[in-house]
Amino acid sequence: MKRLERSLVKANYIVWNNSYPSRSERIEKLAVEHIQKGLSFCNKAEAKTIHFVTHSLGGIMVRYYLQDHKIENLGKIVMLSPPNKGSEVADFLKDRYLYKLIMGPAGQQLGTGPDSLPGSMRTTDARIGIITGNKTLDPWFSPLIPGPDDGKVSVENAKLQEMSDFLVVESSHAFIMKNTLVINQVKYFLKHGFFER
Repeated sequence: MKRLERSLVKANYIVWNNSYPSRSERIEKLAVEHIQKGLSFCNKAEAKTIHFVTHSLGGIMVRYYLQDHKIENLGKIVMLSPPNKGSEVADFLKDRYLYKLIMGPAGQQLGTGPDSLPGSMRTTDARIGIITGNKTLDPWFSPLIPGPDDGKVSVENAKLQEMSDFLVVESSHAFIMKNTLVINQVKYFLKHGFFER
């Protein structure tokens, strides 16, 4: 997310961009602990409005946090390749040793079923823009995913009922946040509340 961070800083945003231990903790713990750290940073910086720009699991963390927490000065949310309805990759691999080792507890929660964490959450009361990719060179995971996908998440499963705008770009899951078009669309959504057409 460094390239995106630098672009947002140049656009006069104050940016908090930190990693989190997704391989060792469940989403519930990650969301509360790390979003509160980010909010604390924003409060110290005296931010008038707090926006979120997330990639993949980060979008699920923000949605989970907003289930039971209110952010008074919440602005807009842009999600990049979020598994909002889960991922068929998680369905297929969740009980396999190597997947557990690589993806950790959070990866076990990203299935597509109604009992998965993404499938069990209520709608989010926020202005949300979602950008996802439809390009992949992944020979292992893409065949598991119905329809267009980015190698990890299908275009359909990135969507939310309550989203304000939705954009599909030619990009894969791992590189979407480095895409110049995507970075420009993120900034446009944060300013206008919709993507540039």
